[in-house]
Formats: sequence, structure tokens, C-alpha cells
Amino acid sequence: MSENNVKNIMDATMENLKGMINADVITGDPIVVGEITLIPVSKVAYGLATGGSDFPTKNQSKVFGGGGGAGVTVTPIAFIAINGDKVKMLPVYNELTTVEKAITMAPEIIDKAKEIFAKDGKSKAE
Repeated sequence: MSENNVKNIMDATMENLKGMINADVITGDPIVVGEITLIPVSKVAYGLATGGSDFPTKNQSKVFGGGGGAGVTVTPIAFIAINGDKVKMLPVYNELTTVEKAITMAPEIIDKAKEIFAKDGKSKAE
């Protein structure tokens, strides 16, 4: 088998995969609501498969055939809530499978962050 051809397929697949995965996927753009900043955090999983083989032919000694592919799954898992110098991690517990569900939960997460920061302020004042 032509190792060089398999390496070329792997290199091309990895290069395309690198383009899909970066720090902006794991930590999303900050969302500012009043005094609270929310930063979405996601789990990223990816898979990669490549393969190839040399096939004997009548006219040539061998012909190479191969292919590759990759997949990426991004799952929202938490929000980092920042209020002044206070930082809290707000996990998303209900096994979200789509970004749309995370966006739908944003108002609920914002309310939860406000409650947590309000409780922290009251306990220190008392």
C-alpha cells in the first residue's frame, strides 16, 4: 500500500478538522445582560477515519484507492457567569443536545445567575 497516499488523505482530513475546532467553539461569545456576563461552555467530541489500499491492475502494477472523513459534535454543558469580581459556573443539567435548547434556556440561566449573585451579596451584608 502506498503510505504516502494514506498520509496525504490523513493530512487533508486533519487540516479540515482543525478548521472546525478552535477555542471559540469550546467557549462561545460572551453574552452581556445588565451587570452579568455569561460565557457559554461546550464539550467538543470529534472522530476521524482514513483508509486506503493498493489494487493490482492489468495495465499498471498498482492503483491506489482511499478516503477519509471526520465528524464533530458540540454539546453545551455550562455557562460561566461573571458579575463584577465574582465568577460562577452554572452547569446545564438536562442533557442538552442542540444549541437551540441552550439558547432557549438563556433567560433561565440569566435569572439563576442573578439569584446566585444576589444571595452572595446578602450573606456578606448580614
